[in-house]
Amino acid sequence: MDRGHLRFLWARLRRDEAALGEWSCPRAALEDELAGRSVAIVGNARSLAATGHGARIDAADLVIRINRAPMPSARSHGARTDWLALATRLSSAEEARIAPARILWMSHKRKRLPWRIAARPDFFLYPLAEFEALRGRLQAPPTTGLMIIDFVARSQAAEVSLYGFDFFASLSLTGRRTAAQVPHDFAAERAFVERLIETDPRFRLVTA
Repeated sequence: MDRGHLRFLWARLRRDEAALGEWSCPRAALEDELAGRSVAIVGNARSLAATGHGARIDAADLVIRINRAPMPSARSHGARTDWLALATRLSSAEEARIAPARILWMSHKRKRLPWRIAARPDFFLYPLAEFEALRGRLQAPPTTGLMIIDFVARSQAAEVSLYGFDFFASLSLTGRRTAAQVPHDFAAERAFVERLIETDPRFRLVTA
């Protein structure tokens, strides 16, 4: 274990946000990657598996997936991952399968952040202040999907297509829990996204 790893563990133990931020890429690097580009944000709704959107997803300039990023078929989900918005533990095998070019740690639970992720040169630490702002607006903890949607909305992306977001109507491909068993307010998140689409012409929600 080298000194950098030890420093990270100490910062994580102390919940020292400034120290943990030393491992993060600057936000400007992500904003540069988004500016002027078409973006596909791929949620984990089971309903996406019944579609044929994969080629359209992979045709985007930047493809963002969420957490364990299930891809049951290239036909429905595509195959490329540029960014992975992550708020859960991810094994080395899962990371290799997804093969993201960049990982964003979205969880406010910094103690779960693994050194393997923080040590990546492309790593980005999602600001706690933005998590808290969203939680205040929703009156509930935001999902990883909503956090990354809000993050991209405040960029200069040219267009943003949302796939695999049905606000838990079909449940998630990554588990069996119902909406009542998770700490999120999906009605509030649906309203958030609907308002965003109404006010920001760059956004569209792709369903059928």
